[in-house]
Amino acid sequence: MSNSRLAFHHVQGPWYGLSEVDIQRGIDASTVSPRKRFILPIHRTQDAPVQRMMNFLQPGTYIRPHKHPRPGAIETIVVLSGHIRFFIYSDKGDIMYECELKSGTPNCLIDIEENVWHSFDVLSPDTIIFECKMGPYDTDLDKIFAPWSAPESY
Repeated sequence: MSNSRLAFHHVQGPWYGLSEVDIQRGIDASTVSPRKRFILPIHRTQDAPVQRMMNFLQPGTYIRPHKHPRPGAIETIVVLSGHIRFFIYSDKGDIMYECELKSGTPNCLIDIEENVWHSFDVLSPDTIIFECKMGPYDTDLDKIFAPWSAPESY
């Protein structure tokens, strides 16, 4: 089912359509994950130039403030179901911008450029977001965690 406790295997084939079965699998996986979140990567390979994923989230998950430093590392988040509070921080950790993103409203999307410190809180159970960002994914290059933020502890 999953290749780790963080994500399902990448989808396969020349097309993919999100199904009720996939949604329920993602929600179920997020509720039992110690991180209270689970990813369904819909890009076909880890080295895809555009990373697209469904992120299934539960309240209490900790998204450590981070930024994507590579040139062109733009990230777009769309709330498909549920509700999050999104934060943008200064280099010192001060909140510069805060907004609520809710599914089914005009305030369901945020798009940020590279080198923007950000994170979010999940406000409703079974929240589902679609994320799109530059690839390929490389754990050493993808993100820098804010030195003023607490590390994850799972």
